[in-house]
Amino acid sequence: MSDLPDPIPAATLILMRSSSTGAPELLMMERTKSMAFAGGALVFPGGRIDPDDHVLADRIGGGDEHAAAKIAALRETIEETGIAPALIPPPDHHLASQIRQELEDGAPFSALVDAFGLSLDLSAFTPFARWCPTFKEARRFDAFFFVAEAPHGAADATAAEAEAVRTFWATARQVLDEADAGRARIIFPTRRNLERLARLSSIEEARADAMRHPVQKIVPWIEERSGEQWLCIPDDAGYPVTAERLETARRT
Repeated sequence: MSDLPDPIPAATLILMRSSSTGAPELLMMERTKSMAFAGGALVFPGGRIDPDDHVLADRIGGGDEHAAAKIAALRETIEETGIAPALIPPPDHHLASQIRQELEDGAPFSALVDAFGLSLDLSAFTPFARWCPTFKEARRFDAFFFVAEAPHGAADATAAEAEAVRTFWATARQVLDEADAGRARIIFPTRRNLERLARLSSIEEARADAMRHPVQKIVPWIEERSGEQWLCIPDDAGYPVTAERLETARRT
């Protein structure tokens, strides 16, 4: 019998915007070191799927099988960064801040959507990946990853102090370079997704890449190769790197 905790359903948003360098920038967070999961690591915004996300999905999902996960990814991104994509009409800075504060105070997202006369464009969120690692963490997640374009004219992202020490925009290559130089920590799933994203030059390419590789649940496994243990993922899921020595994977 496995001693792993049951995975928590979760959702993550890879928010992308164009940049002067040509490569798209991604919205990243540096989690506080005291967090039970991925403390001190650079991550995309996201978190667990709450019961209210299912309530709203049942009402507006329109048969989208990922509706609750998309709603969770949106809600968590607003809470953690203040950026509010896929809302119609797009909220100005004042309204986005008000929604964020209400969420932080415990208001259900479904109630806020109604109170402010909003609707959600769930088609703006493209399923990109699904990861369910078997690492012996205090918390284990079964997380959907979605890609979406950042709203035009959105205010700068700001970190939710309880969860992150900073938010920032950077290309996938820049984040990988920071980690490789020892100036940042990224966990195994984040690294693999950044490597995949680093090959793409736009949100359109990211969506096309997602369409070429139907989402499958990635459960990494350990494999022995030439006397060394490697952490592996499937070869057909769209990732350019599909194995890493377990020694280094555990350090990142």
